Amino acid sequence: MPPVFAHGRLRLYLLKLLDEAPRHGYEVIRLLEERFQGLYAPSAGTVYPRLSKLEAEGLVTYATEGGRKVYSITEAGRAELADRSGELADLELEIRDSVTELAAEIRSDVRGAAGDLRREMRAAATASATQVGEEDSWKAAKEELRKARQEWKEQARRAKDESRRAREEAQAARRQAKEAQDRAREEVQRIAGQLQEQFARSGGVLGSLAGAWLGGTAAAPADADADAADAGAGAGADRAPGWAADLTPTGDPARDLDRLLDRFRDEVRDAARDRGVSAAQVAEARGHLAAAAARLATTFAPRP
Repeated sequence: MPPVFAHGRLRLYLLKLLDEAPRHGYEVIRLLEERFQGLYAPSAGTVYPRLSKLEAEGLVTYATEGGRKVYSITEAGRAELADRSGELADLELEIRDSVTELAAEIRSDVRGAAGDLRREMRAAATASATQVGEEDSWKAAKEELRKARQEWKEQARRAKDESRRAREEAQAARRQAKEAQDRAREEVQRIAGQLQEQFARSGGVLGSLAGAWLGGTAAAPADADADAADAGAGAGADRAPGWAADLTPTGDPARDLDRLLDRFRDEVRDAARDRGVSAAQVAEARGHLAAAAARLATTFAPRP
């Protein structure tokens, strides 16, 4: 018999059944048997250990009703089910294929049994011709053959119906997964648009970050003279005392300066990447960076 569920897929399908409604273990087994039109039914030794494991993982919970455990899916279980919606759609297709394969095996078995039955009936008719008459034996054989053919047709019809239903459920699952992805994409775009508007109103991301690092001073033009830089150099020593406090001094001042410059560059790049940057913001940032360069050049100038 071909495998009905690949490794880990029965666990996912149990979450799907519990997402439909709370159920006890026997009801889960009965539903699986109905989904496969009686062609497959898992044993209690297959279903109950998996339900217990899902409960241990916090994906399902249970309440005792009438001496039986009734399992319900948790929010964590629904989250995993949503994350694996595409895999669930594939699982529906796999179930349809499994039903088709099981039905094919049943048809093959029925054909073989019908052939064997015909041969046995003919032999029985020949052997009993002297006792009950050849005509009666042949009628009995024909009746048994008719029943076997009817059973085969019924099995084939059930397999076809289940295959069609599995295909329709898989298509519905894929549509739901696509709709969920579209909604998530629209929400991300909406939030991104709000952030863009918010930071545009605040005067620019790069300018704000550079201004905070320099102590909140106004932007200076790119060609600001050295006198303006000298005037602000003395105030830089006590600006933003908590900034980069996690960088432990190494004992090498040049290396410590490189680490501070790396930290500043990374923060500016991250802000621009995460929030966006316009040409006007770049121009404003250039003014902040020019003022910072002038002040640092004054700081590192030889002192009398």
